[in-house]
Amino acid sequence: MTYIKVRGVEHYYEWIKQTSNGLEKPVMVFIHGWAGSARYWEATAKVLSEKFDCLLYDMRGFGRSRGKAIIDESQFLKQEAAEAIKLTYELEEYAQDLAVLLDELQLQRVYINAHSMGASIATLFLNQYQERIEKAILTCSGIFEYDKKSFEAFHKFGGYVVKFRPQWLAKIPLVDRMFMARFLYRSIKSTERQAFLEDFLIADYEAALNTIYTSVSKAQAELMPQEFAKLKVPTLLVSGEYDKIIPAEMGRKAAAMSDRVEYKMISNTAHFPMLEDPKTYLETVKEFLQLPTLLSA
Repeated sequence: MTYIKVRGVEHYYEWIKQTSNGLEKPVMVFIHGWAGSARYWEATAKVLSEKFDCLLYDMRGFGRSRGKAIIDESQFLKQEAAEAIKLTYELEEYAQDLAVLLDELQLQRVYINAHSMGASIATLFLNQYQERIEKAILTCSGIFEYDKKSFEAFHKFGGYVVKFRPQWLAKIPLVDRMFMARFLYRSIKSTERQAFLEDFLIADYEAALNTIYTSVSKAQAELMPQEFAKLKVPTLLVSGEYDKIIPAEMGRKAAAMSDRVEYKMISNTAHFPMLEDPKTYLETVKEFLQLPTLLSA
């Protein structure tokens, strides 16, 4: 596995590429959602690697990336060690992580495809670093209204879910189906369901818990409409028709905030349209990116 230090924290990343006969391809960066990892983007990236060099990485505290820096006494006075100690779980901090990652890999201008919480992080990044983005795809993203009681109930339930994550859950038959039931309308491969469950179980406790509070909050409910309204980068927002996590109407409202955002709802899918209906998803992406040849799922 390949790691790179970003603001003092070891991040996992990988490239998915195809031979290009010496021609330089543009780079597409994939960003996963809460308690997930880059693993669920692999199938999409393999198809898009026909036209892009695809960079996948696990965000700080999720998947194979560490939650915090390992600092010994010899490092203690180094700037990166000091920065790592100060890191928080605000979505803006994760946008900064991405900026540093691109700097470390010497990537000046990229395409982005981000999902769920990762799409919120990408939206912040698009407005802070619009000169570094060609086009963006936000999958299952949107804006929501603040409701104190429902948010508090969500945080309370989310806290229980994060605290009760025994590793033996992954060994119980059919648990992966039950775990993914709320996220899906169509079935996906059993290996993909199992990977989601495993990623959830290994997510860093502090990262998983605190991003529940920072991604679903009064501050984000007030901020995200402003961020969508400011978008200048050509953007495609894709919703799943039956998404219970981020309903399609939330995505439609977000897309309406800016004339730079195109909106597409994919029928008969929920929170993972790229896995539930990969053919339609890839055709939608292809059309937005104006790729000259048909990509196959």
